Amino acid sequence: MEYKDYYKILGVAKTATSEEIKKAFRKLAVKYHPDKNPGNKQAEEKFKEANEANEVLGDPDKRKKYDEMGSNWQQYERSGGQPGDFNRSQYRQQYGQRRGNTGGFDFEYGGSGFSDFFEQFFGGGFTEQQFGSGQQQQKGHDYRLELDITLEEAYAGTTRQFEAEGEKLQVSLKPGSFDGQQIRIKGKGGRGKGNSRGDIYGYVHVAKHPHFRVDGVDLHCEIPVEYYTAALGGQATIRTLKGLIKITVAKQTESGSMLRLKGMGMPVYGEHGKYGDLYAKINIVIPKELSPKETELLHQIAELKKQVK
Repeated sequence: MEYKDYYKILGVAKTATSEEIKKAFRKLAVKYHPDKNPGNKQAEEKFKEANEANEVLGDPDKRKKYDEMGSNWQQYERSGGQPGDFNRSQYRQQYGQRRGNTGGFDFEYGGSGFSDFFEQFFGGGFTEQQFGSGQQQQKGHDYRLELDITLEEAYAGTTRQFEAEGEKLQVSLKPGSFDGQQIRIKGKGGRGKGNSRGDIYGYVHVAKHPHFRVDGVDLHCEIPVEYYTAALGGQATIRTLKGLIKITVAKQTESGSMLRLKGMGMPVYGEHGKYGDLYAKINIVIPKELSPKETELLHQIAELKKQVK
């Protein structure tokens, strides 16, 4: 069984902060998301690896256990043992958390789609009898839940209602939810032996928007500006996820110029009051129909330009 270096998978140092881990995961999730790489098995595996690494390193308690287990593993290898011979039961006895008097171990992670390494050390599909309890329990199946939301819902936060095992449930998504995000609803999946239930893993899919393009927590868009406003300067209306606002256009603004609206991007997930930026590209609009007076004035301008040259 291959040891999984979750720090290497996310491309972060072992001293990385929780924010650095979050950013690294988000970047990989967006890059390798199956919706953006249809039929690409390699990208699918990268996406799964990133999810798995985030499952462990994104939680302080699980990260601590993983770091402790890593030291134990490396010490065993240095003594001449092979990774496949590592005594995981000894590790569980040393680092597992007891569940009352049941004699079992409480590992929050577990479910389909993870590697053998993950299931061996963080999985939940073990019987209580294996760990000394007289009552046998078997965790039920995990369920997959697809969560399709709009960009507006990702911006403001939203809820989804669904039913699992005859139970009506509701999941809440915080502002700043992003495409490729995975959430976990513990203990609401399939029923197993002894009524030990599996988990539900929700996968967030943010629909493409006709006006905005998402880049991390930043948004990009184009704004139409009439040609005389671009030449003389003035105001233009721009659409944001907070509503329509007026912006000032400097005179002699060229088509393709970029304006940055600070704090008008997406909310930073889990960080109240923090937002990305909105980058608006100027698209100068030439009128398709001109009145006789407009045509006359434009001819006059053209003649003046010739005289200047």
